[in-house]
Amino acid sequence: MRKIIPLEPIDYLVVGHITRDLTEEGPRIGGTVAYAGLTARALGLRVGIVTSWGEEDTLGPLGDIPIANLAADKSTTFENLNAPDGRVQIIHSVASRLDLHLIPETWRSAPIVHLGPVAQEVEPGLVRYFPASLICLTPQGWLRAWDQEGSVFPTEWPEAPFLLSQAGAVVVSVEDVEGDESRIEEMASHCRVLAVTEAAEGARLYWHGDVRRFRRTAIKEIDPTGAGDIFAAAFFTRLHSTRDPWEAARFATYLSSFSVTRTGLDSIPTTAEIEESMVEVF
Repeated sequence: MRKIIPLEPIDYLVVGHITRDLTEEGPRIGGTVAYAGLTARALGLRVGIVTSWGEEDTLGPLGDIPIANLAADKSTTFENLNAPDGRVQIIHSVASRLDLHLIPETWRSAPIVHLGPVAQEVEPGLVRYFPASLICLTPQGWLRAWDQEGSVFPTEWPEAPFLLSQAGAVVVSVEDVEGDESRIEEMASHCRVLAVTEAAEGARLYWHGDVRRFRRTAIKEIDPTGAGDIFAAAFFTRLHSTRDPWEAARFATYLSSFSVTRTGLDSIPTTAEIEESMVEVF
C-alpha cells in the first residue's frame, strides 16, 4: 500500500475510486472523486481524495491534489458500448474496498465529507464516523451491480434508508434509478435534502416536503460525462457555505451546464464560469 498523506487539514474529503475509462480516443481518468475533487478545488477548497488506483496512467490534473491511495493491481475500469437496445456499460476490473482505516486522521474533521462510490467500493458504515461534518452522498455506485461478463445493471440498495437518513445532502440522477419515480419519492422521504439531476432538463430539489425544478441553460452539448459529479460538488460546497438548498441547486445547475461543452476532465469549471454562476439568476 502506498499513501500520500499531507499533514495539513482539508475542507473537502471525497472517497471513491478513481476510474480508468476506456474510450475511442484511448483510456482517460474518470470517476466521481476525479470530477468532484477538481470542482471543489476550483471553488477554492482544500481537497483530499481517498481511493484505490492501479496507477496504469498518469493522474494529470489530479496529481496536484493530496491522495491517500490503496494501491491496486488494476484500477476500476469501465467501458461504454453501443448496442441495439442502447448503451451497455462494462466493468472490466474493480480496485480495492475503501474503509475508515484508509482515511488520514487529519482529514477526518473535514467540514464536507463526500462519499462517491462507483462500484460498491465505499464501505456504507463510513457515514457513522464524521459527526461534525456535512455528510454528502452520490450513491450511484451503490445502485449498480454486474454479472460475470462485467455487464452493469441496476440493483437494490438495502442500506438506503439508513444511509439517506444519516446524510446532510444527497445527489442522484434519474439514470441511476432508471427513471423510477416511485424510487425517487421513496429516497426523498428518507433525505434531509435530495437533488435529482435530469441531464439536459436540469435538476429538481426535494427539501422540507417541497420540490422545485431548476432548468439548465441552453448550451450545445458535446460530452455530458462528469456533469453530474460537477453538479454534486458545486451543490455540496454551496450548500455548506450558504445553508440554502435552493440557492445551492440554482448555483450547481447553472455551473454544471458549462461542463457539457468540453470533454473529460477539461469540463471542470473555470474561474469565469464560477464567477458568472455566483451572480446569475434564473
